Amino acid sequence: MTDPRAIALDLVSAEAAAPGARAPESAAPAARTNLFDLDRASLERFFEETLGEKKFRAHQVMKWIHHRYVTDFAQMTDLGKALRAKLEAHAVVHAPQLVFDKASADGTHKWLLGMDPKNAIETVYIPDKGRGTLCVSSQVGCALNCQFCSTATQGFNRNLSTAEIIGQVWIAARHLGNVPHQQRKLTNVVMMGMGEPLANFDNVVRAMSIMRDDLGYGLANKRVTLSTAGMVPMIDRLAEESDVSLAVSLHAPFDELRTELVPLNKKYPLDQLMEACVRYARRKKSSVTFEYTLMKGVNDQPQHARALARLMRQFDNAVQMKDAAKVNLIPFNPFPGTRFERPDETAIRAFQKLLNDAGLIAPVRRTRGDDIDAACGQLKGQVMDRTRRQAEFRKQLQARGVGHEATR
Repeated sequence: MTDPRAIALDLVSAEAAAPGARAPESAAPAARTNLFDLDRASLERFFEETLGEKKFRAHQVMKWIHHRYVTDFAQMTDLGKALRAKLEAHAVVHAPQLVFDKASADGTHKWLLGMDPKNAIETVYIPDKGRGTLCVSSQVGCALNCQFCSTATQGFNRNLSTAEIIGQVWIAARHLGNVPHQQRKLTNVVMMGMGEPLANFDNVVRAMSIMRDDLGYGLANKRVTLSTAGMVPMIDRLAEESDVSLAVSLHAPFDELRTELVPLNKKYPLDQLMEACVRYARRKKSSVTFEYTLMKGVNDQPQHARALARLMRQFDNAVQMKDAAKVNLIPFNPFPGTRFERPDETAIRAFQKLLNDAGLIAPVRRTRGDDIDAACGQLKGQVMDRTRRQAEFRKQLQARGVGHEATR
């Protein structure tokens, strides 16, 4: 079956290539600054140095963009005509292009967003009682090749700009009718979509600054979470430059198994990773969440649970704080062509009980949006792969007798 995402993106490419075609909305003119790229400090400098205006004008524009979702300078009615003319000459406000959006039966919503004529990423909103969480992507694809993740099979193309990251929040918030500080539909953001956020450090940190700014989306620091596979030096840098919650994709309590599942572990093994997490927790005086995807017969056995409990207790002791470690158990979400399977409910609950009996906080994440491939580990998008991983994945599937449709 032909994937509608591929059709939609082919149409975008065809339109962009047609004679006299307009550039897609996500492609801002090179001579003008996309204001989605600027946090408060950067925007203040832009107004002072480029436009010759006072700082407070930047604050007015931030509210128009992030609170009222206005991108047309002509509609920013509390700005003088002369300033609006300057903005038209020097700036644009361009969000990613909406290719399509889809709602799940459980209320989860997924957007496919075109970053350019060749690439698209996926962003997911997950509503729950008293909260609404947006899962945001940081890269087109991912270079880390974690074995159980659908995004990894797509390979990697490039980092997203700050504008492309915060643009995901803007599109979702506008769709939801979110009004910062008043009508909050969007209460949490997790950098857990496509890509490794710490591999795109500057753009991600700047985007998270806008998310947490009162003139942006007004989210509390603890309600913005960055998830990493374990880039140790960048965890230390994050502790110095930002103030957000940290989540670590752990998935195994032993180095040999974790290296198989998360190849980055070969460069930054568990002892180095856990030491970096200890430093982060001490500096921030906060807990760290360790994400653990349960895969049948791979990492879901009693010996894995006991080893994980020991690792988490050692972490608590090193931080010298009760419940410094929190474990988020994620039952594996299958995707076409994967060799991994989801454990049955009995095995999942037995694993959880062993952790709880050891005194750990270890909730099981409820699967959301799997009917639209929006569950954890299922995001794919459309990636013009620079790493040849898509081709390698297709070869593996063909060797196992799995059809080409499995890669869609």
